[in-house]
Amino acid sequence: MKKRGFTLIELLVVISIIGILATLLIANIGGVRERARDAKRKSDINQIQKALELYKNSQKPPKYPTGTGDITVLEGELETDYMQDVPHDPKCSYNETVGDWECTGDWPDYFYTLDATDSLKYTFWTCLENKSDQQKDTVGASPADCVRDCQTSGLGVCFSRTEP
Repeated sequence: MKKRGFTLIELLVVISIIGILATLLIANIGGVRERARDAKRKSDINQIQKALELYKNSQKPPKYPTGTGDITVLEGELETDYMQDVPHDPKCSYNETVGDWECTGDWPDYFYTLDATDSLKYTFWTCLENKSDQQKDTVGASPADCVRDCQTSGLGVCFSRTEP
């Protein structure tokens, strides 16, 4: 009577294959999370742009909110009538102790700049983690602050929107 079973070599080959597949799967999941955060960033900017348009159309004469800086410069203007909560970058969270928003590492929050010479023109930018994103800014089209904070520092690529 002959015993049936797997040899030690066969078991080691199967375990090695499973290990390789697990490594590939884990590496791929990291990319999915980056793309999901980038999709949220794009969605947030779209929502903020809509709120900015509502704000502009309610002003006499029409104008966008004044200020330059991270997204907190818009909170007082937009949260009253145009948005329930102004969103922040997915890598940022509210620190109760400090009483302010803080981002992971050197990651920048969303940034808003009203044009100094035209109250009907603003630029809004953020960093995208996926450096091969199809909607990233073309070379030379990014605001200087975005290039400095995203690309030069190696964090990601710029994604900006200028209105009009």
